[in-house]
Order: sequence, then C-alpha cells, then structure tokens
Amino acid sequence: MAELTGARWRKSTRSGDNGGNCVEIADNLPGIVAVRDSKDSTGPVLNFSPAAWTSFVRAAKTE
Repeated sequence: MAELTGARWRKSTRSGDNGGNCVEIADNLPGIVAVRDSKDSTGPVLNFSPAAWTSFVRAAKTE
C-alpha cells in the first residue's frame, strides 16, 4: 500500500450538492493519485498511477 502521509484531499469543483455522494482525490503524492469515498475518510483508498488517472478522467469526460 502506498504511503498516504501528507495527502491533501480535495473534492471536484463539479461535485455540487449531491448529498455527499462523491469522491475525493489526493494528487500531491509522488507517483500516485489516491481516491476515496468522501463519506468514509478512514475507509479504503484506491491508488492509481498518474497516467492511469489521466486516462480515466479523459475517458469519463467523453461519456
């Protein structure tokens, strides 16, 4: 598991007011982008390489 000490979590500015159903990302860590459920800040975290995260975001924007 990647070291998450120092992670700065943020929600997308597009999250809006959807009852808390959103994710947070930390993209300030070397070599990973960490993603978690904003309602469960102590729960599991998914880790992606920066390239994989960029590919995901690009694909999501085209949908």
